[in-house]
Amino acid sequence: MSESITTKNVTFKVFRFNKDTDYLPYYKEYKMEVTSEEVVLDILNRIKWEHDGSFSYRRSCRHGICGACAMKVNGKGTLACKENMLDLVELFGDEIVIEPSSIKRAVKDLIIDKGDFWEKHDQIQPYLISEIDEHPEMECAVSPEESERLLEADLCIQCGACHYSCPVVELNEDFIGPAAFVKAYRFEADVRDEAHNARLEEVGLPSQGVWDCVKCYECAEVCPKEINPIEKITKLHNMIFDAGISNNKVAERHAVGFAHSIKKHGLLDEAELVRYSEGTVPMLVKHGKVGFKMFTKGKVVMPWNMPKSDKLDEIKTLVKSSMTSKY
Repeated sequence: MSESITTKNVTFKVFRFNKDTDYLPYYKEYKMEVTSEEVVLDILNRIKWEHDGSFSYRRSCRHGICGACAMKVNGKGTLACKENMLDLVELFGDEIVIEPSSIKRAVKDLIIDKGDFWEKHDQIQPYLISEIDEHPEMECAVSPEESERLLEADLCIQCGACHYSCPVVELNEDFIGPAAFVKAYRFEADVRDEAHNARLEEVGLPSQGVWDCVKCYECAEVCPKEINPIEKITKLHNMIFDAGISNNKVAERHAVGFAHSIKKHGLLDEAELVRYSEGTVPMLVKHGKVGFKMFTKGKVVMPWNMPKSDKLDEIKTLVKSSMTSKY
């Protein structure tokens, strides 16, 4: 016997805005009874078909493949065709807020202008670059081991959920963003691609590249295909070092200083990390006042007083075994 269908009464607060006619957006409430069989997309369809035919949103495949229905539910990026309604009610309660992936890019209700997303996508040369025989006698075969190096980065559906959930994208218009970094890694890891340094130089540039990622893991949390963009960003860090094209910038020195501190103490020496990353004089000029206050509060340890982990030898062994790049 099949499980019985359960229902819940839910209040939906839905973002409404028309760029052509509205000065400010607003939220409209819809009270509905939802069933255990419905996903968010079913609710959007019911709002449009039963309440307001002018309500607008993107949808297409309904199978979590096209990425068209990306939006935010109670602030969490997701695909409308993927999330079961009663699971969301259990998580958030009986008031559900539905918004576009990016409010400041809203055009009509849940539809946004993804122009910036596609510009960043194109910026990293998202295609295979290689000198090929125009009339090959056989296919260019890739082994299963070589294919596994992609780490499923080729499964990205370009929905933009990670891009518009990234706090750096929200604050820095130049930042390339996690989705484009995933695409960059996909081709950097492809054994057939021959544009490695050019692409790595692009993703390593200051203010827009991988070094400006703040490691919040939000991209990994919201990815509907579980691709884990932060993993690919870390791989790109290592690729930049391996290719020898790092430019000794603050962010790169920060990575090196972090590793050195752990190897030396088994702990992170935060004051030394700032000095190593930015230089002694810039550190004193930029952070002197804050540093002095931290010192008086016991938050900064002088180099000769820096403690060492009682597991230092074990930590050094772990660092050595896990290091995959030479700085």
